[in-house]
Amino acid sequence: MERWPTSRLLSTAARLVELAWNEKLRPLGLTYPAVLTLDAVATLGPIAPGKLAQSVRVQAQTIGPLLTRLESRGFILREPNRFDRRSQLISITALGLDLLEQSHGQENSVLSAVNLDSESLRDELMAIVRDTKIN
Repeated sequence: MERWPTSRLLSTAARLVELAWNEKLRPLGLTYPAVLTLDAVATLGPIAPGKLAQSVRVQAQTIGPLLTRLESRGFILREPNRFDRRSQLISITALGLDLLEQSHGQENSVLSAVNLDSESLRDELMAIVRDTKIN
């Protein structure tokens, strides 16, 4: 690892955190992508699937199956967009909000065993997320 570039360290750390988070979320019936999606819908919704995909930085084709799973579990609602009948708007349900709140408690405990300067790391990670453009 000492010879790895920073980007590989960051990518590996992100995967490990995601795996640990998924383990903590499993009892709630959620996954990391599901929580990101629910969080975005709670913050931005009602929202069109394409805009939601942009918000969570995935392809529009990727978000469809996830939305289907979340809807089947009662976490979100899909309703026709009254301004554009060809599209839908996604909103979060009370059950989705409740599980999202529970997931935040789990999220905060994922890195509890790691001793790091979290404020400095948060600032640097926010700069990466904010400033990295994907073509």
